[in-house]
Formats: sequence, C-alpha cells, structure tokens
Amino acid sequence: MTTLPDTDWLRAPGLRRIVAALRADGGAVKIVGGAVRDTLLGLAVTDIDLATPLVPQDVTRRLEAADIKVIPTGIAHGTVTAIASGERHEITTLRHDVATDGRRATIAFADDWRADAARRDFTINALYADPDSGAVADYFGGIADLEAGCVRFIGDAATRIAEDHLRILRFYRFAARFGRSELEAESHAAVIAARQSLKSLSRERVADELLKILSLPDPREIAAQMAADGIFAVILPELDGGFAVALDRLLINEAAAVVEPAALRRLAALLPADAATAEQVASRLRLSTRQRKHLGAVAGHRGAPRPARRLARDIGIEAARDAWLFAAASAEARAAVEALRGWDIPMLPIKGGDIIARGVTAGPEVARILREIEAQWVAEDYPDAARVGELADQMIGRSSD
Repeated sequence: MTTLPDTDWLRAPGLRRIVAALRADGGAVKIVGGAVRDTLLGLAVTDIDLATPLVPQDVTRRLEAADIKVIPTGIAHGTVTAIASGERHEITTLRHDVATDGRRATIAFADDWRADAARRDFTINALYADPDSGAVADYFGGIADLEAGCVRFIGDAATRIAEDHLRILRFYRFAARFGRSELEAESHAAVIAARQSLKSLSRERVADELLKILSLPDPREIAAQMAADGIFAVILPELDGGFAVALDRLLINEAAAVVEPAALRRLAALLPADAATAEQVASRLRLSTRQRKHLGAVAGHRGAPRPARRLARDIGIEAARDAWLFAAASAEARAAVEALRGWDIPMLPIKGGDIIARGVTAGPEVARILREIEAQWVAEDYPDAARVGELADQMIGRSSD
C-alpha cells in the first residue's frame, strides 16, 4: 500500500479541525486529487481538496457545529468551501454522473469511492489519501502512471471526453506538466478525434485552459504538438505559421532577462504581429478589456519596438517590456527590461503657464511649443526640469526667429 510521505500540510490545524468534524460519529473523508498527486511527486501543494460520502447538508451541519465557516460555493454539485484556522478547503460529496452533454453534468450523490473516482478525468488525478494514515487508494493505476510519466484517461478515453470536452485541452496541459514519454496512444488519438467538439465549449473555459497551458514553465513542445494535432485550428485559427520561432525566442529572452512567465505574452507569440488580429482574438476569448488592450499593444509593437522608455510612454510599461522580449538579440531584450524595471513614467516638468511666463502669448502657439518640448524630452530619455527649461528656451527662441 502506497502512503503519503510525512508533510507539513497534513498537520495543518485547519485541515485537522475539518477532518475531525467530518469523521465524528462514523463519518468519512479523504484528501483527493492534486494534493495527493503532487505530494507523491515531491511538488509543492497549494490546494487541498477533500471528498466525503456525507451529503452537503450533513457536511455543513457538522462543520458549523465545530465553529467552522462554510460557504456553499458549488452546492448544486455537492461542493462547499470550509474556512478553518485561516485555511480554505473545498469539500465535495462523492458523486456519479446521471447525464452529461460535454459541457455540464447532471450528478447524483453516492457513497462509493470507486464510482467517484471513475468520473474523474485522468488516472493520476483519481488518487485518494487517508488524512490520518496517509494510505493512498488508487482504483485505476494512477500511481503506476505517475511513476511512468504517463497521462491516461480513466477507462474509455472517448467516453471521458464526451463527458466534458474541456478534457481535450486538459490532456495537453497535464501531459506537458507530468508526461515523461510519448503521449499515451489511446488518449492521444481520442483527443484528436474529438477536437471539433471544442467548439461547443464556452469561450471563457477555452481561454482559461489555453492560458494555463501557456503559463507552464516551457510550453513550446506541447504547443507544437497541439498545432500538429489540429487543436489550434479549432480554438485559435489565427495561429501564425511562424509561432514556434517567436515562442522560442520569447522563452530564451524571458530567461535571459529573468522575467516571470506570462500567459498573455506567450499568447502574443502564437499570433501574427498585428494589433487588430490580437484584439479580435482577445474579444472572441472573452478576455478583459485590460487584457485585450495589452495583447493588442504587444502584438502591434513586437516586430521593431522603439526605445523601451519611449515606447512605454505610448503603450505602458508592461506592454513595452513584453514587446521588447520578442527582440532578436537577448542582450537587447535584457537591456530594455532593465531600463523599465523599477521605473515609472514621469510627468513633463513644464506647463503652459511656464511657456507664457517666458513671453509667449496664450493660445495655439503655447500648445505647439509644449508638444515640441515633450517630443524632445522623450527622445532624450526624460531629462530633469533644468534640461526641460533649456529646451523651452531653445524652442521659444527658434519660434521668435
């Protein structure tokens, strides 16, 4: 029997309070999914989810009796969120599917751990651990697949995909994260065969999963695989033919400039260097207004950006940094990032009143001179007020001549 190694999160006070409340009087609860998987792999654990045969009303009653706050975050699907000792944990009642349409499922509560495991996506995600002994229940060979670096659907791959079409994209994401060999043949063939069903999903769900894939430390290999499998032809038909070169250059420059990965920046690498196309994609994927503008700005300037701080004044510091990370030379990208790091766009240290005080009559001429001063000020990389005063005198003198 496989058991979890000793780990701090198993002893966390909030988790212990929740477990004690749910196990009282013959109740049962186990840790499920990612926390078990990642602990077995020696990875950091962020979310600790629990499963129980107790129905949501009983879960709520028991937790509230133990002075634990309960939020009905997904009560229709049997999920509540418990807050204990400052910790948040999702608790879901064991379920089995009654009906599915590829986008949502009608479920019924159950008391069978194996039946609950059978409705999950991949074998490596269907692992349940006893919170006291750490003993891991593995119904479908998930531990062996974890050790082999194999991402495999539970049971019939086509059936699992038909239950939720988003599992196509999740297959690629999990394969990129945990795979250490060729893609599992049956699962791989099934996602390719079902790729057109991605059109039935909400754009928000597609966008969320796509951005998660692009947030991986190195999505180059899996992005190339998705392109070859025709996945992008369905969800991102605007894919640029040279995306592999752009994405490769971007990741090299991110590493050279010591910049954290950003999914939106990497999405720009998949698209043509065209602001209008990028904004269309962002709108179709239901990205926020801020994300749409950022993606458009990066796409529109990533080919031949102007000096970093000058560009930042027009499109913002983050967008200018991201545009420069597409530079052909890593040294140039690194220098641009350093020029923007910790820097704020300054305000022009002169106003119309200062021009009038120098003898220029109020009116259009003042505005024209200010524009010339500002253009030169930006070109000189934002010198101080003394230099701006000199520029003002020069511009006014030239105007008088």
